[in-house]
Amino acid sequence: MALMGAACALLLVLTTLVHYEALRGLSVALPRLRLPSRAKLIVVIIGSFAAHIAEVALYAVAIYALARWFGAGTLGSMPVPSLDMSLYFSAETYSSLGYGDVVPHGPLRMLAGLEALNGLLLIGWSASYVYVAMERFWNAEPAPGSSVRSPSDV
Repeated sequence: MALMGAACALLLVLTTLVHYEALRGLSVALPRLRLPSRAKLIVVIIGSFAAHIAEVALYAVAIYALARWFGAGTLGSMPVPSLDMSLYFSAETYSSLGYGDVVPHGPLRMLAGLEALNGLLLIGWSASYVYVAMERFWNAEPAPGSSVRSPSDV
């Protein structure tokens, strides 16, 4: 149980750091990009998605390692889950999709519950970041057909 608690705490910290650094990196890089606002929004979406993929992968590797080398439970009927199965289960759990076709047994259930809650928070964080980015991009571009004067014209 102590091992699972430590794994949960470590994953919570690691995924938060990955997400923070990804969004901070986007915030630094976006103003430097010479792209239209629409393209910058695509960069934000892809960057956020990449962060989520990395976080799902962290959980998948942890699930695989805990089940294979530490005997911390199983996924479904397999005594030792494959890395593919761990990745599938992690993506399903992180997104709170929960098909229920792969069910954790043993101490892995605690990790699965934490992953769902963590995924919910990180996905919400991305959603708010995308909203703020969209608002910033929309306010930066003049509306079609309007004649906006620059401060030097006044």
